[in-house]
Amino acid sequence: MHLAGDHKLRDPAWHGRVTAAVVFIALLFPAGYLTEFNPATLWGDASLNALGQFLGSFFPPETAPDFLRLVIEAAWKTVAIATVGNAIAIAIALPAALAATRILSISRIATGRMAALPAVIRTAIRWLLIFLRSIPEIVWAMIFVRAVGLGDTAGVMAIGITYGGMLGKVYIEILESADNQAATVLLQNGAGRLQAFWYAALPVSLPELTSYTIYRWECAIRASVVMGFVGAGGLGQQMELSMKMLAGAEVLTMLLMFVALVWIADLVSALLRKVLS
Repeated sequence: MHLAGDHKLRDPAWHGRVTAAVVFIALLFPAGYLTEFNPATLWGDASLNALGQFLGSFFPPETAPDFLRLVIEAAWKTVAIATVGNAIAIAIALPAALAATRILSISRIATGRMAALPAVIRTAIRWLLIFLRSIPEIVWAMIFVRAVGLGDTAGVMAIGITYGGMLGKVYIEILESADNQAATVLLQNGAGRLQAFWYAALPVSLPELTSYTIYRWECAIRASVVMGFVGAGGLGQQMELSMKMLAGAEVLTMLLMFVALVWIADLVSALLRKVLS
């Protein structure tokens, strides 16, 4: 009886889990070797001395009124870059989702499958979205910095293009995974694609679409700071200048501002989700 009880308590899937763990570890070591990852270098005397000197220059944070005014202005620009860039991304993603979503295909209603031309258009739009989101926003920012010069415009365009591809892909998946019965009925009764989307598909999918869009806005705020290091404006550009001058106190002040910015963005996004839910 005791042996039978022990057998019942044994996880029947433990063989597969142990095998998966061993395979993961076996693949992890070559990856670490290829990246030359060596945590021991962090504890070397040279690394610790350099890190200690740099962190020691952080305190106390810079609180000069003129500098604080500059940081607040840069933070506001960061939010503006993220917001305008996300708006451009939505302007790209919504038409793409409308054109590429299979449940809104009129030819599918008539024949049971999409006609050749709509299918080709749908595939082309999906590949375009793959292209847009495959290139990281910081790479787009570097390209646009060369094209339009240093400043906020490059950051806005980089976020708009990259996030347009991301939002478009997810919008299509959300629309196609939702209950599409109402949209199908409207299309069967002569409604157009836009009418079926507006009166049937959108109301069903709106909470998920809104939630993901707000999440992407939060990500855009973080990304706009990173893009500032390549000259795309905002708080990151000011931080990069201070780091070049080894002004640790200024860097700490901007890091604290960035933490506050992310915290405020989380509060705003939570409020928007509550209002729109």
